[in-house]
Amino acid sequence: MSNDENPMAGHEVDGIQELDNRLPRWWVWLFNITIVFSVFYLLYFDVLKIGDSQAAQYEREMARARGDTGPSAVAAAPQFDTPSTDPQVLARGRALYMSNCAVCHAPDGGGLIGPNLTDDYFIHGPTFADKMHVIREGVPAKGMISWKSQMRPADIHAVASFVDSLRGTTPAQAKAPEGVKADG
Repeated sequence: MSNDENPMAGHEVDGIQELDNRLPRWWVWLFNITIVFSVFYLLYFDVLKIGDSQAAQYEREMARARGDTGPSAVAAAPQFDTPSTDPQVLARGRALYMSNCAVCHAPDGGGLIGPNLTDDYFIHGPTFADKMHVIREGVPAKGMISWKSQMRPADIHAVASFVDSLRGTTPAQAKAPEGVKADG
């Protein structure tokens, strides 16, 4: 019997004989389809650059999450690193503050359960970025919840801008200073 007639020929390892069966037809077709797909995928995204890269898709989704619309949404994305002085943003921030924050920080920012937001003493830092971080992440140890799952980034920026505008005002019943006094 020759090797062509014996399907078991040459397939013995450690006393185990293995048959030389063909792969199922559906598996071979699926394998070939994935090869063809990968060629088109490579051409579409990397060679011809017709489709958006993952980075561009991410930027588009982040712009959508911030509430931006239009074709130039990514380029015109608002910068949240400085407080806004826009009256509409401050009005939105005030409305959100009154409905979510005034319970603990008082309507005028003087502090009730939460700290006084009008003085020059800060528990978590005096910068605008610190305010954004505290609103976004919360302070669970002190009972302040994280607002990142309930407010859009633009709304968090509006609240932080409003809170920043409260600094230096004189509330009716200010809570005693807490934290470290900020320079300047």
